[in-house]
Amino acid sequence: MAIKSNNFCIVLSSPSGAGKTTISKMLLKKDKKISLSISCTTRPMRKGEKNNKDYIFLSDNDFAKAIKANKFLEYAKVFGFKYGTLKKSVNYFFKKNKDVLFDIDWQGYQQLKQSNLEVVGIFILPPNKKELIKRLKTRARDTKDEMKKRMSLVQSEISHFPEYEYVVVNKDLNSCVQQIKNIVESERLKRSRLINITNFVNKFMN
Repeated sequence: MAIKSNNFCIVLSSPSGAGKTTISKMLLKKDKKISLSISCTTRPMRKGEKNNKDYIFLSDNDFAKAIKANKFLEYAKVFGFKYGTLKKSVNYFFKKNKDVLFDIDWQGYQQLKQSNLEVVGIFILPPNKKELIKRLKTRARDTKDEMKKRMSLVQSEISHFPEYEYVVVNKDLNSCVQQIKNIVESERLKRSRLINITNFVNKFMN
């Protein structure tokens, strides 16, 4: 079970190529009160990736054992591989008074919302389909078959944007990151999260 905390989870979701990973990295540099949740995955490690930094790489068998032991807050199957967030990782950051950033899809977001955690969902849209295809080709990370799979899922992924509290269009990267930072700062000012302020006011009134 996750610990009680005034901190919250920030979920960034988007179709592939909308800039979610770059945005996450920039947000982490701008806001030191946020820590990144590192997902577990069964997919093979790509060139340049490091275990326990980019992902926690697990075998199918170890992932299945973790599911059976109820170690995940959320998990999903994406492009034939499993991805999941360990409960202990989030608890660790909450104990350090950090908000936790999740780079996950709509399936993971739905599962997180069913937990007892405070979750803020932000969906990132590309400016248009042409730009999305251009970004996918520019990053040159996927094979032709993977590109086809990603593009076939784009419409399905985008159809879930109404389920999120916030939607941001990534037309300009810096502007997009600033908008998301503003959302996070606004969420922190919600009365329900300001326990210390509430106590201060109660003392003042009495």
